[in-house]
Amino acid sequence: MGRGVVADAVRGDHTEENVDLTLAVNVKGPLFTVQKALPLLAQDASVVVVGSSNSARPNAELEIYSASKAALSNLVHNWARRSGERRFRVNVLGPGPTRTPALLRVAGEDADRFAEAVVPLGRLADPEEIAEAALFLASRASSFVTGAELFADGGYTRA
Repeated sequence: MGRGVVADAVRGDHTEENVDLTLAVNVKGPLFTVQKALPLLAQDASVVVVGSSNSARPNAELEIYSASKAALSNLVHNWARRSGERRFRVNVLGPGPTRTPALLRVAGEDADRFAEAVVPLGRLADPEEIAEAALFLASRASSFVTGAELFADGGYTRA
């Protein structure tokens, strides 16, 4: 399920509009999507919600984004506890710094230096690596996993 939006500002420069946009896309969007999907889920279905490593390691420049991803993780943990009757699984995939066009547009040449400095594996993730983690959560290989937050982040949240 989707990605998010970063409409953040430097602390003290937030506007109601950027906070509303970030919370609407990153929290309300997945909430109402899962709510609409619930009646369609088969028993043993798997829902994978895309969060962020920022839910566990907030970025000082992305405080509203980080808070929105923490809220999303909390929702997923709640849904997992209440999913017993329908027997579906729901998990959060928390990518870390990933070589995406959006990251490269914002960070430019500094992206690789940033990764070398703060990611224990010393590099950005390739999008394919994040896709593999999502496939694991969606597959039968994770049939006894629910309510988990899988960080595919090269150790970023634990550094």
